[in-house]
Amino acid sequence: MPQSLSNVLVHIVFSTKDRVPFLRDATLRSEMHAVIGGTSKSLKCHPIIVGGVEDHIHLLAQQARTISLSDWVKRVTSIWAKNRSPELTEFAWQTGYGAFSVSHSQTPIVSKYIQNQESHHQAMDFKTEFREFLIRHKVDYDERYVWD
Repeated sequence: MPQSLSNVLVHIVFSTKDRVPFLRDATLRSEMHAVIGGTSKSLKCHPIIVGGVEDHIHLLAQQARTISLSDWVKRVTSIWAKNRSPELTEFAWQTGYGAFSVSHSQTPIVSKYIQNQESHHQAMDFKTEFREFLIRHKVDYDERYVWD
C-alpha cells in the first residue's frame, strides 16, 4: 500500500499540577480550550472537542500518524498560560496524563461527556473520575504514581 492511513481517536485527560484550580475563570478556561484545540490542529491532531473544569482538561481528537502521544500532550500551553496573566506565573500541568482509545461509533457519547464536564463534576471529583477511567479501560496502575 503506497500510503499510510489511520483514524485513531484518543480521549486524553490531564490535570493542572496538584489539581490547582488555575482555570476557574470561565473566559480563561475557554481560551485555554481554544489554544489546546489550535495546538492540536497545528500538529495535525484534529480536535473534535476540548472541555474540562478548573483543574483538568479532556481532549477528544484524531491522533496524527506522525506524532507520539507524549510529544503531543507535552506541547499543551503552559507557556501560553504563564504569559497570559500574572496570576498564572505558577501554572503547570501534571507530568502524567491518561489516554484512552475511542471507537468512531462512540465519538458522540464521549463528546457529550466532555461537553457536560461542569455538571458532571458537581457530583464527582477529578481523582474519582480518573480512577474510573483507568478501571473501565483496564489500565493497571499504582496509586502512588498516578498523582503528582
